[in-house]
Amino acid sequence: MVAVKAAAAESFTAKPDPAVFCFLIYGPDSGLVAERAAHLAKSAVDDPNDAFALVKIDGDDIASDPERLLDEAHTVALFGGRRAIWIRAGTRPIHAAVEKLLAGPAPDARIVIESGDLRKNAPIRAITEKSPKAAAIPCYSDSAAAIGRLIERELAEAGLVIDRDARDALLASLGADRLATRQEIGKLALYALGEERVNLDHVDAVVAESSVIALDDAVDAVFAGNLDALERGVTKLDAGGTPASAALAAALRHALQMHKARGAMDRGAGGGIDRVWPNLHFRRKDAVESALARWPLPRLDAAIQRLANAILEGRRSGAFGEIIARRTLAAVASEARRR
Repeated sequence: MVAVKAAAAESFTAKPDPAVFCFLIYGPDSGLVAERAAHLAKSAVDDPNDAFALVKIDGDDIASDPERLLDEAHTVALFGGRRAIWIRAGTRPIHAAVEKLLAGPAPDARIVIESGDLRKNAPIRAITEKSPKAAAIPCYSDSAAAIGRLIERELAEAGLVIDRDARDALLASLGADRLATRQEIGKLALYALGEERVNLDHVDAVVAESSVIALDDAVDAVFAGNLDALERGVTKLDAGGTPASAALAAALRHALQMHKARGAMDRGAGGGIDRVWPNLHFRRKDAVESALARWPLPRLDAAIQRLANAILEGRRSGAFGEIIARRTLAAVASEARRR
């Protein structure tokens, strides 16, 4: 019976019990879930790039064919060596297949199941917590102390030491998602490359630029009709502490500026985008030019009205404001997909 405590999850993941072959990684911190699942899966094989050694399966495929998990787990590697089965749980239950696997002899392969947050009575969590052959590893948001240790460890690996005031400022700017935290620390290390210490100026430059770029990227995704990029952008903003309502307000400002620029273009103003939008950052130029071609004035009028109404409705709706913001951004992005 291996129900790993949250405080011991990091050390257990680094050095798992050799008697355990099946690992359930779950919790609300999706970045930390992905990080631990990747470590357990990749560390179990000799070559993580070998698709025969590290087999990735969608959980819904297991639900459709429960016998597939048994077959994959007991398959011998084509060229020998260790194997791992990495399963990303989907919307359909797979606990029956996992229970059947745990009831039989232990395979040579390591089984890693990556899941979202699970209640204590969720069937797959209950099964893995009760079996001596399995372990359920929770992934909860890092505490400030844990994030501080992560900052120091990641920067130390890059040959850097961070000043205390810079560390405090970085802590205050980071969200709770482990993957987003690692990305921000990685950008900071790259920015300070060639220096010995990370100071407050480094943090201010990287964090400020990161938040602005993330907001711009989310807004550009809306008017490009890129729903996948929009979802990634809003998730990244949320991990960094920026609400979707901020992206909604930024989208309205952007739509108003697009309306002004498109009107000037329709009136025959020369000089291209630089003339009608002189303060546009160069990195957004291609995205904005493409969006202007996609959005004639009548459609921009409708989008501006929709965004303004959503902001007003969100302010009146309290806790539901973020849901309204996300839905409205997605609706405008869907409208952008129509030529």
